[in-house]
Amino acid sequence: MSLKQNLHNLKEKYKGTKMAPAFNAIHTFLYLPNEVTHAGGTHIKAADDLKRTMNIVIMALIPCLLFGMFNAGYQHYAAIDNSLRADVLANFFTFDNLWIGIIKVLPLVIVSYGVGLLVEFIFAVIKGHEVEEGYLVTGMLVPLIVPVDTPLWMLSVAVVFGVVIGKEVFGGTGMNILNPALTIRAFLFFAYPTWMSGDKVWVYDAVNRTGTADAISGETILGSYAQNQEVMYSTFDKFMGFIPGSVGETSTFLILIGAAILIFTKIGSWRIILSAFVGAAVMGLIFNQVVAADIITESSKFYGLMNTVWWEHLTIGGLAFGAVFMATDPVTGSQTNKGKWIYGFLIGFISIMIRVFNPAYPEGVFLAILLMNVFAPTIDHYVVQGNVKKRLNRTKVKTA
Repeated sequence: MSLKQNLHNLKEKYKGTKMAPAFNAIHTFLYLPNEVTHAGGTHIKAADDLKRTMNIVIMALIPCLLFGMFNAGYQHYAAIDNSLRADVLANFFTFDNLWIGIIKVLPLVIVSYGVGLLVEFIFAVIKGHEVEEGYLVTGMLVPLIVPVDTPLWMLSVAVVFGVVIGKEVFGGTGMNILNPALTIRAFLFFAYPTWMSGDKVWVYDAVNRTGTADAISGETILGSYAQNQEVMYSTFDKFMGFIPGSVGETSTFLILIGAAILIFTKIGSWRIILSAFVGAAVMGLIFNQVVAADIITESSKFYGLMNTVWWEHLTIGGLAFGAVFMATDPVTGSQTNKGKWIYGFLIGFISIMIRVFNPAYPEGVFLAILLMNVFAPTIDHYVVQGNVKKRLNRTKVKTA
């Protein structure tokens, strides 16, 4: 008897019981969704469903995951011996780098999925509803937006908080007002700030390392700029991702490939992605003009990031990752076309503002997205009301 038939028999056996959602979830994960439309009254017929949509997003994230695994090892060995940076490509693609990624990054992925899905199963059994596929993407996003040395127990606590408070209390997938992955990241930052910032968390084993005299710091580029320090990385390093940072957010090149996949499949909104980059560029240009006008002195604590060239803001930190994979969340983002332009622009604009005015936390994109998650319904409301007024005015003109 096939596995599919065995699962089907288990579904029928436990149908109507507390454990039914668990068996239904396993069947749905491996095969087709548990519930499909049978009647002929549907408005639109398509081959996609929530599981397929989530799988496409995960496939768009896989390149960032694999690169993050390689980069975890590369940053570790480059911090020990800075000479490895002389030929970045030759020293990057080695098995030693990949092995560091395997032992550090894969456990983050396993814990994220294991704990998150366990909480989903428990809530499904208690509340008697189906296990939702929403955590499939969240489970992949979480390991990519945290430092490589994040303790597994800490990640477990944050995942439980994010799934319960960020999603389940609102009613589950499709009902949450905040992005669950960002809720988890925010919890980690505010509950364990020393593990989410500084120069010891972005590079594996930075605390115990016995580096040479020319070893470099594990600080991110944003952290270095915030402290008015010199940055040694080239534009190529920044764009390709050969820099310290969260596991999956360093490579703008691979993130843009993921953006192309999401836009081509119409899962991610190109309006939100483009407007977020435009908003960040505008805010960066404003700060550049402030520096050019000598309004602030070079000794100011805001000078380093304020003086950063506007286009460089787009390739460092988590801006690109947040704009592509977080801001485009169809549940927590704006739904109207005009609203998407406003929503994305404000995310980029506020992200750079937080970077500059909060040197202690120069990575502001995740806070900016959470803030705009709250205001997304308000933006859509006023967009819809504006359209209603325009139509009413046109009706009055025609009547007159």
